[in-house]
Amino acid sequence: MTLLRAIGLMSGTSMDGVDVAYLETDGERVVRQGPSMFRPYGSDDRDLLRAALAEAVSLKDRAARPPALKACEDMITQRHGEAVERFLYTQGLKAADIDVVGFHGQTVLHRPQQRLTIQIGDGAALAERLGIAVAYDFRAADVAAGGEGAPIVPVYHRALAEGAAVEGAVAFLNIGGVANVTWVKDGADPVACDTGPGNALLDDFMLERIGVPMDKDGRAANRGRVHEDILTELLRHPYFDQPLPKSLDRNSFSRELVADLSIHDAAATLTAFTAASVARVIPLLPEMPLEVIVCGGGARNPILLRELAARIPARISTAEDRGWSVDGMEAQAFAYLAVRTIKGLPITFPGTTRAPRPLTGGIVAPAPAAA
Repeated sequence: MTLLRAIGLMSGTSMDGVDVAYLETDGERVVRQGPSMFRPYGSDDRDLLRAALAEAVSLKDRAARPPALKACEDMITQRHGEAVERFLYTQGLKAADIDVVGFHGQTVLHRPQQRLTIQIGDGAALAERLGIAVAYDFRAADVAAGGEGAPIVPVYHRALAEGAAVEGAVAFLNIGGVANVTWVKDGADPVACDTGPGNALLDDFMLERIGVPMDKDGRAANRGRVHEDILTELLRHPYFDQPLPKSLDRNSFSRELVADLSIHDAAATLTAFTAASVARVIPLLPEMPLEVIVCGGGARNPILLRELAARIPARISTAEDRGWSVDGMEAQAFAYLAVRTIKGLPITFPGTTRAPRPLTGGIVAPAPAAA
């Protein structure tokens, strides 16, 4: 199959900034993982994102753009454009060197049970600005067909495992704002779901309590004590009794139960909640994985990795241990999905999103015609 050069973009539910990654792929094999870059949002950008999330809660029409949401969509499109332009410049590339950009946008609402998922970001405007074709709106077709619309990157995890000739069952655990797991084995269709809170609950707690956006390196959690009674109550959430596949909105869980704890104890308990949520899902997979490969921001938190190792009877490693990018993997995935979208290949599957069949998805905004 024809090899394409793609850039993937990801702005996740942690709302910290834009990840950019280069990938060469034919839509099946991952031929080359190129450089990646992170461009953070400013404090004003994050304030606007939080306002957009609050405004989106009441939406029932995915095309609606009330004032904060419209302003945020314009900002998201602009910041992604700036990120790509900076990436091209630092890598000595031109627009003509890239065949397609995969643009996830920013999820502001995810309610698949209502057949509603909203990712803001103007793909056509981004294509016009960059002079490169842009694939975007990857989740909508799956949700419209009755699927969960998430997780959406498992097909990329499968490609990585196949390219590395990984033997036996393994699980990729992506810990962003929401955590999700992909089970793969010997080229079979992947099985996946959101496991529960990733970093979002803890990030929001730290921002609210002491004005910092995260528990960097798990320092607060490391000084605290896990309140097992509160952890047990958190795990009573009905989501954990639902069968796979399943997915979450960023705000599906509340941090009210830790509101009266000290900063350190709350951080320790919320960190344990993320790990325990994963541990609840692992036995539901088709086969116990031999290894759980952690990527995303959570892979940088040694206390979270320690909690995972204590609760899951499998080897815990990070993507870097296998020579992959911890931080750039999701952006690479959207480069891969963009190429599959162009080629009409399925991006979601019954075992990953509850899609009725393997489904194509995404919209392609073509590059503007040369003057």
